[in-house]
Amino acid sequence: MTNITSSKLILIAGPYRSGTGDDPELMARNLRRLEAAAWPIFEAGHTPMIGEWVALPVLRSAGAESPLDPLADEVMYPTAARLLEHCDAVLRLPGESTGADQDVAIARQRGIPVFTELDEIPGPAAWPA
Repeated sequence: MTNITSSKLILIAGPYRSGTGDDPELMARNLRRLEAAAWPIFEAGHTPMIGEWVALPVLRSAGAESPLDPLADEVMYPTAARLLEHCDAVLRLPGESTGADQDVAIARQRGIPVFTELDEIPGPAAWPA
C-alpha cells in the first residue's frame, strides 16, 4: 500500500478546448485523453488532478451552460492557477493548448516539476526532496 503522506498531487495539463473549433464532442474527446493519464498517475501512488474536473462544475453552478459561456474566461484558467498553488507537479500532455502552456509557465515560476511523459514521474518513495 502507498504511503499517503508521500503521495503527490499532479495536475494533468493538455488540450481541452484548443483545436476543437468549440465542437462539444471534440472537447469531450480531449477531456477523455486527459483522463486517460489519471489511472497511471494514481497507480504510481499519486493523486491526479485535471483543472476541468473543478472548473466545469464551478461554471455550471454559476449558471453557465457550457465551457463556451463568456463566464468561462473568469473560471477556466483561474481554476488551474489556483490548483497549482496545491499541486506538486504537472504532467504536460502533447498538443497545442494556451491553458496548458500557462499551467507549465506557472509551475516553472513556482519551481514545480513539469513532466512530459508518464514514465518520468517518480513513485512516492523516489520523489526528489
